[in-house]
Amino acid sequence: MLPAMAAKLRIAIVGPGRLGTALAMKLRSAGYTISEIVSRNNIASKRKAAILARKVRALVSTIDTARANADVVWFCVPDREIKNAAQQLGSAIDWKRKIAFHSSGALLSDELNILRRQGAAVGSIHPMMTFVTGSIPSLNGVPFAMEGDTAAIRAARRIVRDLDGGAFTIRRQHKIAYHAWGSFASPLLVATLVTAEQVARDAGLSAVAARKKMLPIVRQTIANYEMLGAAGAFSGPIVRGDAEIVRKHLQVLKKVPEAREVYLALARAAMRYLPAQNRKKLKKALDE
Repeated sequence: MLPAMAAKLRIAIVGPGRLGTALAMKLRSAGYTISEIVSRNNIASKRKAAILARKVRALVSTIDTARANADVVWFCVPDREIKNAAQQLGSAIDWKRKIAFHSSGALLSDELNILRRQGAAVGSIHPMMTFVTGSIPSLNGVPFAMEGDTAAIRAARRIVRDLDGGAFTIRRQHKIAYHAWGSFASPLLVATLVTAEQVARDAGLSAVAARKKMLPIVRQTIANYEMLGAAGAFSGPIVRGDAEIVRKHLQVLKKVPEAREVYLALARAAMRYLPAQNRKKLKKALDE
């Protein structure tokens, strides 16, 4: 038997990093009791745990002293540390009637198999959101991809609903593709923007100036994408079929070879997935 679902579940957070901090704060705001913040046994991690624990009125412990007096234990540690953290807590705690989550976007709930074998219902619960130092994003409308045991998924759906997010299940075989999709949506988008900053330097602007001057067009592009979809938001020389301008772009980008590679890859993707005029001449310009 797993915990009754009438009252909100008590949740222990393992890992006081960016994700763990954001989840703990949002869960507390949604009316959940955060029973414990569990850190690694080093000074920096313990300091973060103490600060977070004060904010959410939780006990603080280390992986060696954790009690996990909670219905849900939510592992918010880096992917490479999930299995080891579960093993460290596995022998110290009674896992019967408990639920264990991890929030890796790439790894399966099987990372928590040691806890599953000890009676816990386990799941991977991943919010499609970026978490960085100095920013706690809203989870309103954020999709959470879920995979794992039925009881864990049932509890996760309720928690995600209370966070005003949107829960959906993902098949085991699709997990890596899902994570790669998320990489395009955020970290590789940032990589594209920082590459644009390098091109701006060749146009005589500093990176700071480039970022400031790019923001209006970046914001409008995202707004157009949201409102009109990819095809409706697409503009510039490729949609117009201006092969000569594309050729000139590639010529000047020889001074920034990494940016030239990004330009070629994205231009070829645009040729495949987006509307473009004068395709034969555009292809020739790209192949040159």
